[in-house]
Amino acid sequence: MNIWVVGSTMIDMIAYSEKIPGPGETVVGQRFQLGFGGKGANQAVMARRLGADVGIINCLGTDVFGDQTLENFASLGIDTRFVTRAAGVSSGVAPIWVEPNGTNRIICVPGANFAMGPDEAAAAIEAAETVDLVLAQFEMLQETAATAFRAGRTRGAVTVLNPAPAAPPLPDLLASTDWLVPNEVEFAEIAGPIIGRPADASRPEDVAALAQTLGLRVVVTIGDKGAALCCADGEVKYIAPPAVQPVDTTGAGDAFVGAFCYGLAGGMAEEDAVGLGCACAALSVTKPGTQMSFPEGEDLDRARAWTRDPGRTL
Repeated sequence: MNIWVVGSTMIDMIAYSEKIPGPGETVVGQRFQLGFGGKGANQAVMARRLGADVGIINCLGTDVFGDQTLENFASLGIDTRFVTRAAGVSSGVAPIWVEPNGTNRIICVPGANFAMGPDEAAAAIEAAETVDLVLAQFEMLQETAATAFRAGRTRGAVTVLNPAPAAPPLPDLLASTDWLVPNEVEFAEIAGPIIGRPADASRPEDVAALAQTLGLRVVVTIGDKGAALCCADGEVKYIAPPAVQPVDTTGAGDAFVGAFCYGLAGGMAEEDAVGLGCACAALSVTKPGTQMSFPEGEDLDRARAWTRDPGRTL
């Protein structure tokens, strides 16, 4: 299977602290990590670890962070031939604060991610040898995602939109989307205006209403409660994740999306693809960091086994 991610890259600057500072306050943190992130890159890495052929379509700055990002992709076997570089603008960065219970706060600075234009993204999809699925997020221009989705659909690819960070989706983008995969906060912000009432992912009628109104498929991630899947017949099923002790929730949603897209592109049953996403996300929160926390090796075997038999212990 071949997945193309039209998505962001970031350098994560993660500070772990017993207390999050208030306005004008300075606190002393306990630990710091520098890691590779960005929703697009994270999702690409998760799909690649599961075994998909993955390519990324993105723009980096000409700084050292851009160099390091390309080296990281190369080490993982991710196709970067459609990654461009932009002078005079930084590569994307994401300062992250993590509290003792694993809760995180993130400031996303897209930088060069916004320099990837619609024509470049469409040309990349058109030039790729094989395109089974195209995945995009909101850390790049929505117009860029829309043109990539149209090009992907022309080639018979499935299109998956992770509308994060939350923003009103462009009608042109939604028209080219097959699957919408928000988290519960993004769902509430996006769905409310569309269905005409306050939206809550814990209410199946709200999830079904969004899917029906937009005429597309919807999966909502809901943290430690798993995910809500709106099936093709309009029924909403809630899929619970395996129980784990969280250490750091940073990147868990991206682990879900990458694994879910791997499942879709590989022909898994939809519920199984959601289950695999839940298992990979659950394993990711048991370790600190973003991409560095994503399951691999024996952990992926455990995730696959749990997907086949959710009653077992992860």
